[in-house]
Amino acid sequence: MAIVLALLCLLAAPAAAQFTVLDNAQDAAGAETGAAAGSQAQAEMPDEAPPVCGTQPLAIARMGWPSAALLAEIHARILAAEFGCDSRVVAGDLAATLSSMTSTGQPAAAPELWVNRVADVWNGAMEAQMVRSAAPSYAETSFEGWYMPSTMAAQFLVAPSAAGLAEALPQVASGEKVRFISCPPDWACSLLNRNLVRAHGLGGLVEIVEPANRFEMDRLIAEAVNRREQFLFYYWQPNAVLAQLDFTALDMGAYDADAARCLADRACADPRPSAFPPDPVVIALAERVFTDLPLIAGYFQRASMNLADMNRLLAELNQPGATLEAVADRFVAERADLWRTWIGEGAP
Repeated sequence: MAIVLALLCLLAAPAAAQFTVLDNAQDAAGAETGAAAGSQAQAEMPDEAPPVCGTQPLAIARMGWPSAALLAEIHARILAAEFGCDSRVVAGDLAATLSSMTSTGQPAAAPELWVNRVADVWNGAMEAQMVRSAAPSYAETSFEGWYMPSTMAAQFLVAPSAAGLAEALPQVASGEKVRFISCPPDWACSLLNRNLVRAHGLGGLVEIVEPANRFEMDRLIAEAVNRREQFLFYYWQPNAVLAQLDFTALDMGAYDADAARCLADRACADPRPSAFPPDPVVIALAERVFTDLPLIAGYFQRASMNLADMNRLLAELNQPGATLEAVADRFVAERADLWRTWIGEGAP
């Protein structure tokens, strides 16, 4: 009996060893399968989305005049808060900024670029496909016009227009000449205004006053308002003056390119009415913003502002102690009703 048990033990030992080898092999195979599956799953995981604002700071040109500087400060704050951009405001100049955007792609954005002032540089940048307009800086395209105090406009039976002045002024001004405060004689607008006065038949109804400079121009307008004088004047936007005082814009009629060319000519023999020429003012972006940062490009494509809103911001900036940064901060804090429409649905 003892001999039989010993033989059974000897026969069982190889079987046990065989099961052990099989178990180890299966464990190894399972580990390899798991590792392979893990590697496959890792390989199939999508790459992380690129940063919305790219991997370098987003530079925004701050031009030397107040409206453009305000736009740069405002956009920098919104892009940092809503998109997480490392947005930075950099000093800018029309021609130099546009040239840099063309050659280096920096800065990324110029929020208020007056195209006609640098037409040759702009056309070259567009031809090189290095810069593109995202949207107009402002909803309106006409920046010059004639104005009158709103108290004077209230006496008109219909909305004041340049074409209707010849009929309305004799009644409103009781037969006396009305002062027309134009711009300095060495500005192009002074010639346009003189010819427009002729075109609308106002030569015997208005007295044209051409101040020596911008400061005298503003002083004459302010003094006329303080005297509650009935007067007309030329002005442009964006500008704080039009928000600080109560004025009404005259309807200048339609723009006529042929008439406008004659109005700009000192020898214009037969001036005809026309509105002032439209002026393209755009949010310019480096081409790489459209190709590499589509959400940021989309933001700027929706970021046009009404001139009246900018006029109010400039009026705030004229207050004692006001700074560009403080006015921009207040706009972002208080005017979400406006800038939220610029964000779109793609913000992170």
